[in-house]
Amino acid sequence: MTAPFDRSIKIAPSILAADFAAFGAECSAVEDQGADWIHVDVMDGHFVPNITFGPAMCAALRPHIRGVMDVHLMIAPVDPYIDAFAKAGADFITAHVEAGPHIHRTLQAIRAAGARPGVALNPGTPVETVAHLLDLVDLVCVMTVNPGFGGQSFIHSQLDKIAALREMIGDREIHIEIDGGVDPMTAPMVARAGADALVAGSAVFKGGSVSNPGVYGENIAAIRAAAEDALKTG
Repeated sequence: MTAPFDRSIKIAPSILAADFAAFGAECSAVEDQGADWIHVDVMDGHFVPNITFGPAMCAALRPHIRGVMDVHLMIAPVDPYIDAFAKAGADFITAHVEAGPHIHRTLQAIRAAGARPGVALNPGTPVETVAHLLDLVDLVCVMTVNPGFGGQSFIHSQLDKIAALREMIGDREIHIEIDGGVDPMTAPMVARAGADALVAGSAVFKGGSVSNPGVYGENIAAIRAAAEDALKTG
């Protein structure tokens, strides 16, 4: 799904924090409650110390997602699986710069498969690593936790990285996505630094359920309002 580019705040609930027995209904519920994107964390137990979903799960979820399916590949290698995730309906496919020696080729392959390429940076990876990739991507994901598990604490040292990345991007139509520890307390910090796409897992799903989805709406609205208010006040 392609929409005109804008830098308005977008909330992308991570289904890693959803009810695993009701993924389809959970995706529909958070979209009904105001989610802009659905973030799918794919982990292989090799690149990161956890195992989650594969292309078959993404294909099963696709009919339940009206908007953007944002697939974040925390796997190595990436290239053998690009076509499968694209065929599963991923809108964005984000690969980690650390996941292989040929990230430039990987990003080209994602675009060629019909998806929108993204590149992700772990907390210890310098922002300069993506300087020569910016003309290939539609999204840069800054990890503000070490990847592998949900519910971790936000790493504040990444705020300078986000600000530097925003300056590097300039007027290019590239989203800056933040993944890790996003909640109403940290959302203003990342928004001021230049981020527009905020991945939130437990901060969205806590306290709610498919049978009580209004809580999801309240949580999404709180994160969005905190980020947007920060932009208004500078």
